[in-house]
Amino acid sequence: MLVISLILVLCSGLAHAVWNMLAKQSTDKAVFLWVIYMPATILLLPALIHELAGASFSLLMWLLIGASLMMQSIYSLLLAYTYNAGDLSQVYPVMRGTPTLLIPAFGVFLFDEALALWGWIGLSFMLTGFVVMLGRSSGKGQRKGQQFKPMLLAMSVGLCITAYTLIDKANLQHLSPLALLEVTNIGFVLGLTPAVVRSNRLRHVIRTHSNRIWIGAILSPGSYLLFLFAARNANVSTVAPMREVGIVFGTLLGLFVLKESQGIRRITASVAVVAGIIMIASSGH
Repeated sequence: MLVISLILVLCSGLAHAVWNMLAKQSTDKAVFLWVIYMPATILLLPALIHELAGASFSLLMWLLIGASLMMQSIYSLLLAYTYNAGDLSQVYPVMRGTPTLLIPAFGVFLFDEALALWGWIGLSFMLTGFVVMLGRSSGKGQRKGQQFKPMLLAMSVGLCITAYTLIDKANLQHLSPLALLEVTNIGFVLGLTPAVVRSNRLRHVIRTHSNRIWIGAILSPGSYLLFLFAARNANVSTVAPMREVGIVFGTLLGLFVLKESQGIRRITASVAVVAGIIMIASSGH
């Protein structure tokens, strides 16, 4: 079961990196993100309604569902701002790396989970890789505020990821992965809807990115659904850091598809991340 969970998480990380690359390439980040999330949101709505209609939830359960909606809304807004402010290989490691240490720590304290010493050593390898990936900013003509803005936004996204991952781990105790995916989808699109309405560029984005939209529409909810299935059958302190293998995929996509610079340093950092991932996976046995 652990092997299956790890395979699901690796696939989740790859799918996540690809749709984030597509979002980075789009001309209007907020509208593009809203569009790729809408098909799954519409399709899964009956499943959520059916499950909620037959359920009897306590006030705490409803509050957790509401918290998941809220964190996804904040996450979607910050994600759009972050990709407007920085490069994929610059902000993606920070966004996905921030939860790497936080989630196992919270998983141990909140869910009574355990991560072996070998797993914590793996986390240190991963974090070292993230620091090397970041390096120094290449923006020579930027003010200090502009230089650090992408990093601060990316860290804020990482905090949102930490929060909604832990909340959704708790939600999985009384919601199926499909129903919970729909909850997160609704929160995501609600956060972006005001920007979509104000921009009045929906038709333009659909015409310009029609092919990429369908790929993103499959991969964006699909990546998190794979993770939810994995998290239901394994410790969140093990599978959540494993999902951050998407950092390696995102770095490679940034270097070879988006033609970003500093390839040798970032590939070296990716090796450290992979080493950490292997250690974390081994600690789960």
